Amino acid sequence: MSEPPARTVVDALEPWPDTVTWRPLSSRLIIVHLIGVATWTVVLLGGLLAGRIIGGQTAWLWGMAAVLALGLWRAGVAVRAVRAWGYAERDNDLLVRHGLVVRHLSIVPYARMQYVDVTAGPLERAFGLATVQLHTAAAASDARVPGLPPDEAARLRDRLTALGEDRAEGL
Repeated sequence: MSEPPARTVVDALEPWPDTVTWRPLSSRLIIVHLIGVATWTVVLLGGLLAGRIIGGQTAWLWGMAAVLALGLWRAGVAVRAVRAWGYAERDNDLLVRHGLVVRHLSIVPYARMQYVDVTAGPLERAFGLATVQLHTAAAASDARVPGLPPDEAARLRDRLTALGEDRAEGL
């Protein structure tokens, strides 16, 4: 009696695993996210402390512990979320993946791009980071790659623009 053939597990979110080289984001983006988490944690702790001063209730200690636990959990999620981001450049399209619980994979054909944005907020600039965002005719297909060093963001912007023009449909 022969055994049934082994099932091959296919992951729709991991296309061409042997042929695509995923590029990670800068680890400095983790620091940017952690600053955001720390800011909100301090604001919430300040609110609880103000409530303690005004109201004099003893339940504020439980609230402080809950806020600190939430802040630590959110910091761990932020680190993992940044590490889950990646992008890969191929001959005809750009692949962008991200997400922990709900994973996303965007495949944007260069020919479908309309324009490319490069942005950097104050905190991103302070850490030498920028975000490249691709825009297509379909709003749902826009893809962004955050946490890139400015030189890599400029290189990616220029490459995407050149490839979009070369394909003659976009940009």
